[in-house]
Amino acid sequence: MNRGLILVVDDNKVNLLYIAGQIGGNYRVILAKSGEQALKICEKERPDLILLDIEMPEMDGFETIAHLKAKDSLSDIPVIFLTANHDSESEIHGLECGAVDFITKPFNQKILLHRIDHHLRFFGYQRSLEHTVQELEDSIVHGFSEIVEYRDADTGGHIIRTSRYVELLGRGLIARQSSGDARDALLTEEELSFFTRAAPLHDIGKISISDTILLKPGRLTPEEFEIMKTHTTMGGRFLRQMYKRTPTQRYLRYAILIAEGHHEKFDGSGYPSGLSGKDIPLCARLMAVADVYDAVVETRCYRKGMTPNEAREIILRGKGSHFDPLLVDIFEENEQGFRKIATQYQHDDTESGAGGDGALSEK
Repeated sequence: MNRGLILVVDDNKVNLLYIAGQIGGNYRVILAKSGEQALKICEKERPDLILLDIEMPEMDGFETIAHLKAKDSLSDIPVIFLTANHDSESEIHGLECGAVDFITKPFNQKILLHRIDHHLRFFGYQRSLEHTVQELEDSIVHGFSEIVEYRDADTGGHIIRTSRYVELLGRGLIARQSSGDARDALLTEEELSFFTRAAPLHDIGKISISDTILLKPGRLTPEEFEIMKTHTTMGGRFLRQMYKRTPTQRYLRYAILIAEGHHEKFDGSGYPSGLSGKDIPLCARLMAVADVYDAVVETRCYRKGMTPNEAREIILRGKGSHFDPLLVDIFEENEQGFRKIATQYQHDDTESGAGGDGALSEK
């Protein structure tokens, strides 16, 4: 029964074939003759566990594991050093580098299989637990975000739609990177997952805004607008406190940047800091497009929502002034996806109050 993919790394071909023969009946096995080859394999086909030799030319086992641990996407792959080195110093150093076990050659087949099975079970349980915790955290995040929506009833579904828009734009950017047509706006799959988890918290600072301003059915006065603008800095302050208490939740770093930066404009005319161009974090630039699109297509008590074609023109006219030009190009390529999201999560309650902070009301 194939219960996992094991990557075996050894510069000796005879050793590779021997180890593969010993464990191949229980697991799927992939072989690498060097640390460099192992790292390339891990990027393309992530193994469930790695059996790693220490003594290899050019890049030894210690260097190889250091490269693995330096990459967030690979750092949690369990590594067992399988080596002819019997000295305790090598074993201690290997464990300090992050290996989960250290087995010396020649090895007993049953012991090796038992150790592999043990670590696969343990890390499988750990990943399952982490997934459960993430689901719970996401529920809490959405709960916080929905507090704002309950106060500002006209924006029902806003956090879901904008999160989907951010993901759609991010996927378009990653596709462009793969084709070599994304200039310097680099984005990884892991970062995008953090962005989409953080996006629902972009307006959390509105908790600090009084109902007389947040629920005002019409344009704000200049004085009221100055108060409304503080929802960005207040949101950032609130999220920084959350992150300080839970520093392992890395997505909160991006939630801070999104909350503080989603009203910045590419030409520097936005708020609260007047950032411009690439000084605006990528996650906030993505959120800016998503937030404005959603604001203009949704109906408010003081105005009717725009048609998708009108919303499209708003985004295109903001290219280079309000929005990152590259992201506007990606929006244009994926506009049908935006329309589908808007329809799928459409909000029909048009009788309750509030202006929100859409592009037209300038809140």
